[in-house]
Amino acid sequence: MLKKLMALSAIVIASASLAAETTITDILGREVTFDAPAKRVIVGFYPEDYMAIGTEAAYDHVVGMSKYIWQARPANWEMYVRHRPSLDDIPGIGRVDTKTFSVEKVISLNPDLVMLADWQYKGLGSDIERLENAGITIVVVDYNAQTLERHIKSTEIIGVITGQEKRAQQIAQEYAQNLKSIQERLEKAKLPKPKIYTEYGAAGVNEIGYTFGKNMWGAISTAAGGDNISAPYIEWWGKLNPEQIIAANPDIIVITGYESGSSEDSMVMGQGIDEDLAKARLAGFKQRNGWSTLSAVKNNRMFGAYHGACRTIFDGAMLQFYAKAMYPELFKDLNPEAAYLDFYKKYLPVTPSGTFMTGL
Repeated sequence: MLKKLMALSAIVIASASLAAETTITDILGREVTFDAPAKRVIVGFYPEDYMAIGTEAAYDHVVGMSKYIWQARPANWEMYVRHRPSLDDIPGIGRVDTKTFSVEKVISLNPDLVMLADWQYKGLGSDIERLENAGITIVVVDYNAQTLERHIKSTEIIGVITGQEKRAQQIAQEYAQNLKSIQERLEKAKLPKPKIYTEYGAAGVNEIGYTFGKNMWGAISTAAGGDNISAPYIEWWGKLNPEQIIAANPDIIVITGYESGSSEDSMVMGQGIDEDLAKARLAGFKQRNGWSTLSAVKNNRMFGAYHGACRTIFDGAMLQFYAKAMYPELFKDLNPEAAYLDFYKKYLPVTPSGTFMTGL
């Protein structure tokens, strides 16, 4: 199965020597031709993935970036800037989601190639034509979908852009093998699927936050063997009615968070976050109206996860985390947090410290 998938995801259609004209098929099925490795790149999304796959040297050729996604995790951004101060000097190009993306700024930076997330490409609409008319190549990748095929293909695409095809293949194969190992155990064990609910807890205890259907955490929970209670009601992401959560009675609840939130009782996780604080915030969600009746609350099967650790090639560790949370005996040998940090140690020039997954 793994060999078949890797063969299906082969993206290089034609390639000559270094810095030669190369044609790839991106994740939208668009055939795109450019000189690879690219010399002047704008990174629209997935900045850490770009460095992990392309190596730190890939940022020698990054001339612009949609910086907010990185700067929204200030401790992580500051860690990288301390290591590589020149990151702070890379010009920002604005955001697609807030309609501050500047086509004029992108054109002024004279890039050879702009790498966009699927959702960014679709959100830009007619601005894509303006960029292409200016002679700028656009390549689309996608980790948000949280499918194995798109994770692998996106990784290989970044490998071609940066001239790190072999490294990309290694990272992609490790990700695929990790998922295969988890799913083979599940198939052999034939255990009942536990019901699981995941919520982004930035709004705090008194407001139901976003949950996920078939992408991001929803896809991770399903791939790791869970019955995602949000899937029948939410396609991508959105909020469940509180009564729907209570009626579904999940066996496991995962509350995700960043290093800060919008209220004093927001779920907090990530770099520089003490685990005692994370556990205390997580425990606060047990006090929600009606939640005392939930199996997950009564059996203390509530967990916290770092929201910055999904929609990325790093999230193989989160597959392990979800699998172990739902099937603790079957996956008792796994150490998901160590796997998360080991990826940094192996593929990145910095290693964060903090709380990236926890449980009550």
